Amino acid sequence: MSRTATGASHAAHGAYVFRIYIAGGAPNSVRALASLYALCRQHFPESHHIEVIDVLKEPMRALAEAILVTPTVVKITPAPELQMIGDLSDEEEVLRALGLPQTTSG
Repeated sequence: MSRTATGASHAAHGAYVFRIYIAGGAPNSVRALASLYALCRQHFPESHHIEVIDVLKEPMRALAEAILVTPTVVKITPAPELQMIGDLSDEEEVLRALGLPQTTSG
């Protein structure tokens, strides 16, 4: 289950590009994917791209990219490349860990 478009073209247009590694329909993977989509729709509605890698279907890719735990999300662009492991349920922690702009509530 790899959904992708050219990450380079998205990066050239200032988009946030993420790659998320999941393990099929495992509950934490499903939760992480839903959380990432929700976060992107809320914070970057017109400027994001998410590539989904199912490590059960592409184990050699995950191994080559040193992904040993799922779910793992990697922010590809903008630099620096950062990653986070977990179900991404704590939005503030996800924004901070991935170096993303944080909105202030109030």
